[in-house]
Amino acid sequence: MAEEVVVPMTMPEDDTNTSRALRGLEDSSSSVRLQAVLAIGTAPDARFIDRLIERCAVEPDFYVRDMLTWALTRHSSSMTVPKLVDELRSERAQARSQALHTLSKIGDRQAWPAITRALLTDGDEEVARSAWRAAVVLVPEGEESELAEVLATQLGRGERETRLSLSRALIALGEVIVPTLRAAVTNRDPRVRQHAIATERLLRNPDAGFEFAIEEAKRVSVLGAAGQEG
Repeated sequence: MAEEVVVPMTMPEDDTNTSRALRGLEDSSSSVRLQAVLAIGTAPDARFIDRLIERCAVEPDFYVRDMLTWALTRHSSSMTVPKLVDELRSERAQARSQALHTLSKIGDRQAWPAITRALLTDGDEEVARSAWRAAVVLVPEGEESELAEVLATQLGRGERETRLSLSRALIALGEVIVPTLRAAVTNRDPRVRQHAIATERLLRNPDAGFEFAIEEAKRVSVLGAAGQEG
């Protein structure tokens, strides 16, 4: 009786590569994770989308997060955008922030309705800043003034980086922000007044620099307050 020959089963090469890439996303080394994401983005495959988005929510390394965004932009927006929009409801701040960042890079305006006032005023500053950047990219033509009014509610918020992010977002909307900024100049809060004045200065003279604009705004704000007292 002839001896039965057992032929070992082998996984197709693409399945092996898929498994290797997915394992790489979870590796403890950031350089290994970076290479795994690079490989995925170089050869886009819809099977990776969910795992890429899941990784965005927990990835600690900035450069890997940036590569995750790049890899997602390499996939079809019809598949990524709905999943990223779902992430905007996550309780995890990093998931919301990274989804917003990725949506801003994809630039598909179908995501605009998901950029809510709640996100634009999110208590987490990184989420709010990401929402501001996404909003000015995705806002439909004709709705810039309404967006400016919501963004203006955040004037005076946070420290330098947050205030600079908001100024840049407002300036990206163009001249439509001027009436909103002029209204904010009468606000009782000196930080709001100064931020509004500085933003308008930067709109008029982008080369002035944020620190210079803020210092000038402080002088203008103090002089204005003194004039009102007199």
